[in-house]
Amino acid sequence: MAEPKRQLVLPITGMTCANCVATVERNLLKLDGIEQAAVNLASERAIVSYDPQTVDATTMVARVRKTGYDVAIGQADLLIQRLGDDNDVRRLEKALRAIEGVVEVSVNLASERARVRYIPTMITQAEIRHAVQGAGFEVPLEAGAMEDVEQQSRDREIARQRHLLFVGLALTLPLFVLSMLRDFGLVPEAIAISPAYDWAMFVLATPVQFYVGWQYYLGAYKALRSGTANMDVLIAMGSSAAYFYSLPALFGWIGGHLYFETAAVIITLIVLGKLLEARAKGRTSGAIKKLFSLQARTARVIRDGEERDISVDDVRIGDLVLVRPGEKIPVDGVVIEGRSSVDESMLTGESMPVEKGPGAEVIGATLNKLGMIQFEATKVGKETALAQIVQLVEEAQASKAPIQRLADRVSAFFVPAVIAMAVLTFLGWLLLGPQAGAEASPFTRALINMVAVLVIACPCAMGLATPTAVMVGMGKGAERGILFKSSQALERAGDVTTIVLDKTGTITRGQPSLTDIHLVSWGQGEDELLRLAASAEKVSEHPLGEAIVAAAGERDFELLDPERFEAVAGQGIVAQVAGREIVIGTTKLLEGRGFDLDGTVEKKDQLQSQAKTVVLVGVGGRAAAVLGIADTLKDGASEAVHALQQLGLEVAMITGDNRATAEAIAKSVGIPFGDQHGNPNVLAEVLPGEKSAQVSALQRRGRVVAMVGDGINDAPALAQADVGIAIGTGTDVAIAAAPITILGGDLRSVPKAIVLSQGTLRTIRQNLFWAFIYNILLIPAAALGQLNPMLAAGAMAFSSIFVVTNSLRLRGLKLDRVSQ
Repeated sequence: MAEPKRQLVLPITGMTCANCVATVERNLLKLDGIEQAAVNLASERAIVSYDPQTVDATTMVARVRKTGYDVAIGQADLLIQRLGDDNDVRRLEKALRAIEGVVEVSVNLASERARVRYIPTMITQAEIRHAVQGAGFEVPLEAGAMEDVEQQSRDREIARQRHLLFVGLALTLPLFVLSMLRDFGLVPEAIAISPAYDWAMFVLATPVQFYVGWQYYLGAYKALRSGTANMDVLIAMGSSAAYFYSLPALFGWIGGHLYFETAAVIITLIVLGKLLEARAKGRTSGAIKKLFSLQARTARVIRDGEERDISVDDVRIGDLVLVRPGEKIPVDGVVIEGRSSVDESMLTGESMPVEKGPGAEVIGATLNKLGMIQFEATKVGKETALAQIVQLVEEAQASKAPIQRLADRVSAFFVPAVIAMAVLTFLGWLLLGPQAGAEASPFTRALINMVAVLVIACPCAMGLATPTAVMVGMGKGAERGILFKSSQALERAGDVTTIVLDKTGTITRGQPSLTDIHLVSWGQGEDELLRLAASAEKVSEHPLGEAIVAAAGERDFELLDPERFEAVAGQGIVAQVAGREIVIGTTKLLEGRGFDLDGTVEKKDQLQSQAKTVVLVGVGGRAAAVLGIADTLKDGASEAVHALQQLGLEVAMITGDNRATAEAIAKSVGIPFGDQHGNPNVLAEVLPGEKSAQVSALQRRGRVVAMVGDGINDAPALAQADVGIAIGTGTDVAIAAAPITILGGDLRSVPKAIVLSQGTLRTIRQNLFWAFIYNILLIPAAALGQLNPMLAAGAMAFSSIFVVTNSLRLRGLKLDRVSQ
């Protein structure tokens, strides 16, 4: 049987522009067994779908490196106990090499240490330690074992660029001053025309060109070797043209101005831009890092009757975990003992603590507020809710939004087109430019304008325009309990015109609640009647009976045990409580038992007009009370509908309930029964299999439809809709079918998701407009001789920084606002 396809994430380093992305994708796809490769410039990750029987991770890493880029590799230095001889060494090395994601293994018997190099997005150090333990050896947990390899790699790159910038500034500033002093006649002529002055400029410029700028030569070489051209090619060509033109003039072979300062300033400004860009890009993933940092580092478990503090990585499924007030819950589990309230706002965005007691589920990384609880661990490591959320968001961030396709298409021919433009600029100024009376010779003028064209072009801004905004937008959503599973979902949600809300479990709580108690002949007070009715229903399993018992529980009533209980199918129950006969159910049931129903008809009609289920309570031969039971609205349902309408969206409701109930619920939350064209907005009595057909009918009217639901019967409609939004308290099937998930089940997060999508889409369009208009206006300006190459380098560096910082503005987007 064929092994199913797998997916892995490779952390790529060394990419600078959209051409780099295309190069990595193209070269990965050349490998047999690679079905799909999507590379994201902002997150610097490649998501690869592959056949594990044909290709492995080590082969992919080698291919990326051959292309001229690198993969961030983690290194674990582990102290190994119980290593006996060379056979143990070979056995351990074999066991570690068999783990997918491990690139290199070296075990030393003398020092009792193992050095393991691994891909951090595929495997963690905790999993490596567990594998060593599984092979029969012991691995003490050493300080510093918890690490973020990708962040360390990026920190090293930032530190390297900072060092290069300092070197560049230390040499370029005096070089620039020397050039300006001579150009403006601020030094004695004897000094200005001396060979020593020129050689001093050469000495300052050369380290900048070949030490600070070596990364661009190397990148250009690797790009050209792979049959492509990227930003490095443009920088290397532009700075080299200025530098190498100056050498013959330095040696006295030709006359003319030296342009050493131009070459040095170009390189130094671009290094400055890249440093600022790298630091800003690091902040685009800040929300995910913040989520990941929420995880507890240690857990207190009970093993062999003793409490032990262990690393959270060492918690096993089935462990009993103890959490005291004020501590983080380390892993997912089910409460066994104790009661508390838990702050889940860091995952769901809901500020109110959630009460937890025996049988309740708890989520790792949430905060235990009040009581001490003991729970059984059910999910650990990569299976916890937090780990799953982080993985989902990271994969979504790495996906490509449809709006990015334009930038990808342009970037494919952008650099070659710029090179061609630069050559034409050179030839045009050389052959057609002013031949006499100009300050510089035609050749010099042509060269300078060509350099300006090469340096001003910025493919980076186009490559970063979409992914940086997507990363920030998705990260902000994750912080508020809104999970987008793909960039396409994030983009598409901004175009929605109609929101279809499922009723049960979405607008309403999905469980009946006692809403009304109207006393008829009972004179001992509402509380006593409810206590007797709940005592009679205490052993009932009917949802209506459970609603009565739940209402008594909210008032902390002490219930009695019924002496006799009988369930009458389809009608109600008959019980005896404290010597009294209690009959609870339909009119037919009480009439059949000879109960006096005087005073019930008016109350019954009133409740039924509100789409509530009517239950009569009879005590001692007379109808004592009329109860109203309904599926109550969720907190914030009305506010959510109002907010969606204020955003200009048409709101509809779909349900399998009868029309009277549906219209009553729609009226209570403010959903009109029809739209301005007379089409119904309240879709009632819709069978589960027909919900997707109703969504399809709305789409045929030209609407872009978002479906919001939580149940299994909503899954087909969620899949049919242009955007499916699952309420996180619902079933796994519904959540799996939906591109957007709302954690916590608060319907008010739906308009927030729309606002976030619209804001992200607006930012992407701003970024793309800037990236394109910048190149469209400034490349011709450079070709016409209106830009100095040094100014061009500064503008080019600023272009990328503008795109990234504009995306970072999304972090301040107010999701609670409602557009007018």
